[in-house]
Amino acid sequence: MPLVQVLLVLIVVGVLLWLVNSFIPMAGSIKSILNAVVVICVVVWLLNVFGLMSSIYHLHVPTVGPR
Repeated sequence: MPLVQVLLVLIVVGVLLWLVNSFIPMAGSIKSILNAVVVICVVVWLLNVFGLMSSIYHLHVPTVGPR
């Protein structure tokens, strides 16, 4: 995906989030949750776009079990 398209998507998501935060009345806690969910989704999407998500999938976390 070209960098221009990534920037365009980020701008559109930011403007939509600003519009929702500014013009739709909702409780502050719901607004905070919405902002957090959008930011997490954008970060995951960016990791996937730049190919860093596959390295996370192959990360091995050792488990401690009964001996």
